[in-house]
Amino acid sequence: MTLSMNLVTLLYLLAAVFFIQALKGLSHPTTSRRGNVFGMTGMVIAVFTTVALIIKVGGDAGALGLGYVLLGLVVGGGIGAFMANRVEMTKMPELVAFMHSMIGLAAVCIAVAEVAEPHAFGIVQAAGDPLPPGNRIELFIGTVVGAITFSGSVIAFGKLAGRYKFRLFQGAPVRFAGQHWLNLIIFLAAIAFGLWFWATAAWTPFLIMMALAFVLGVLMIIPIGGADMPVVVSMLNSYSGWAAAGIGFSLENNMLIIAGSLVGSSGAILSYIMCKAMNRSFISVILGGFGAESSTTAAAVQQRPVKSGSPDDAAFLLSNAETVIIVPGYGLAVARAQHAVKELAQKLTEHGVNVKYAIHPVAGRMPGHMNVLLAEAEVPYDQVFEMDDINPEFGQADVAVILGANDVVNPSAKTDPKSPIAGMPILEAYKAKTVIVNKRSMAAGYAGLDNELFYMDKTMMVFGDAKKVVEDITKAIE
Repeated sequence: MTLSMNLVTLLYLLAAVFFIQALKGLSHPTTSRRGNVFGMTGMVIAVFTTVALIIKVGGDAGALGLGYVLLGLVVGGGIGAFMANRVEMTKMPELVAFMHSMIGLAAVCIAVAEVAEPHAFGIVQAAGDPLPPGNRIELFIGTVVGAITFSGSVIAFGKLAGRYKFRLFQGAPVRFAGQHWLNLIIFLAAIAFGLWFWATAAWTPFLIMMALAFVLGVLMIIPIGGADMPVVVSMLNSYSGWAAAGIGFSLENNMLIIAGSLVGSSGAILSYIMCKAMNRSFISVILGGFGAESSTTAAAVQQRPVKSGSPDDAAFLLSNAETVIIVPGYGLAVARAQHAVKELAQKLTEHGVNVKYAIHPVAGRMPGHMNVLLAEAEVPYDQVFEMDDINPEFGQADVAVILGANDVVNPSAKTDPKSPIAGMPILEAYKAKTVIVNKRSMAAGYAGLDNELFYMDKTMMVFGDAKKVVEDITKAIE
């Protein structure tokens, strides 16, 4: 099987069109399945084109190279399929962080291979010829961004997993005096060694530059707390794309350039949207300098009295309502309660209640986490509303049901200018006539803040596992 270079370019362009259509489809739940199909189709075209190109360019040696490629596809694809099949929805953010780390590591490995054997990639005519200055710049950028992406994603994975005792992997921010100055010095040092590598193509500055980038990735993520993890995920997604694009330039692979640019730019746009939703500075996010200290403790939260009720009490309020707005949060994901919530909504609808779902952009631990959960339960898309669309309706809602959400419904963002989340856009559930909040306990959310919504006269707390509580409410309505 051989291909002309014109046909290769055409097929790569076709794959790029499919990738663009995939991003367009993934922008809305109703078209997300189609978007996935577009993305998979584009990747199949790109992979087969690359395989054919290896055979054409490599000749006899290409057969051996093709064997390695196919082995990598089988091993990597098998591991990926195994992990994706076993991962729980609550662990999806960790899987995404892991995938980002692999993209960054791949970019670094390719860069090392290019510096070691540039003639094998067709960059130079013969072994021993120096790397062209333009390629050195591309390798410098790709290596630095890839190394930062890898080490930063490893730290993000540990923070999201929340099961490692090592302090760097714990959800609380890790800060020390002069941290930002140290980051700046390391960044400038990496640039200096990168310029040295550009001037000499020597191994020493390249390896030092790469090591500094690995360290910088760690230092950029450790000061970020659990509350900011959705922004971290989207930021690292952008970094992984730019790393791939940078390596694509050095490989002169148009497909890699296009795909990496699409991922990098879309990730940057998503990061900007997340920053607006969390009242963060976009520049600070890019530089890793955000994440607020907790101003209260969970122990202090537990000392304040609240009005609590039973699932039967909640069922009475819901069955006598005309309009109910359900706000899903991470607690719903932990309890795997999305199917139970759908059954509750169906039961209420049968009783003539108008049910809607309100989604905050950063609810959960990754962008779109709640949308994915509701889609898995096949909740009708026309019942699911984004924050800006649903907020005006809370004032007319009879009941707002908060399921495992905390910071995204905290009125302090609007009422307390000294709050660490002051100015953060929230779901205005506090405006509903009655509020039902389901939580396991009075423990604080990711931001570590007390939530005044829980202490309002209109609020009733129903403690317990979200799935069990929702199932009991549904039975009581029957």
